[in-house]
Amino acid sequence: MTTRRMEGDLWQLFWGALVTRLLAITADMGIADALADGPRPVDELAREVGADTDVLHRILRALASDGVFAEEAPGVYRNTEASEGLRRGTRWHDFAHLFGGVWHRALGELTATGEPTFERLHGTDFWSWLGEHPDERGAFDRAMSGSWEWKVDRVASAEWRGDELVVDVGGGNGALLIELLRRRPGLRGIVFDLPETTRDEPALGNRIEFVAGSFFERVPPGDVYVLSTILHNWDDDNAGQILRAIRAAAPDDARLLVVDAVVPPGNEPGGAKFLDLLMLALFGARERDEAQWRALLGANGFEPVRIEDGLIEARCR
Repeated sequence: MTTRRMEGDLWQLFWGALVTRLLAITADMGIADALADGPRPVDELAREVGADTDVLHRILRALASDGVFAEEAPGVYRNTEASEGLRRGTRWHDFAHLFGGVWHRALGELTATGEPTFERLHGTDFWSWLGEHPDERGAFDRAMSGSWEWKVDRVASAEWRGDELVVDVGGGNGALLIELLRRRPGLRGIVFDLPETTRDEPALGNRIEFVAGSFFERVPPGDVYVLSTILHNWDDDNAGQILRAIRAAAPDDARLLVVDAVVPPGNEPGGAKFLDLLMLALFGARERDEAQWRALLGANGFEPVRIEDGLIEARCR
């Protein structure tokens, strides 16, 4: 690698944090929505969204250099395919708000000491903070809800007898279980989550029951337990407590399906390697590699039988 290329690569990496913040600024101002009907002069945009014309031009110019928005003529901007994804009502709009907002600050304070930064910055844990900020809770829920389809694909790919009772532990509004039962009509389900969880009871139908409770204390009995992007929010002690609660309720022939990332080895690229550090900053938690999954499950009553990125299957020990 030449020195010039090495320096260029490093500069691109340095700009990353700034780009993330700029995406949040433009998403929160609704710039992509304001450009929905075609190119517009930046001074007109600035008046509409309440921004300084010069600063907005400089922000859009920088993002356009990375393919987010485009300068159609001097001082006239339009959407690109990338910026269209930032329109309100999309999960990417909410992700831009979170990554460039409250998550950006938490990651900006990350150090090598291993201390989670969110609680130090805000005086409370992330979940409690969301409860105190309904708009942020809404953005978080919308961002997360858009990921249920790939989760269903992973769960549905497991082998099914066809008549099992499936317990979705921390299942939220039940979207995953509703779709799984649509694909597998013989299954029955329980969505297990905190009593304050927002849900559409009629959408659950007559084959899914909502049961309220804390997964740190007890879970309902079932044949198959699903933990969909739950364990990566917790350190090993708390994750182990969740697994032990499941094992205490599970029959010996029950199965566990964990929908979570498996961090790839070595220098292999993987978004989980960066998401891992967001989990550290927010919760003191982590993404896990194969050895860490085997250790966590084995120490808490389960034997892994299949580990691949996106789906870990285990049986009771």
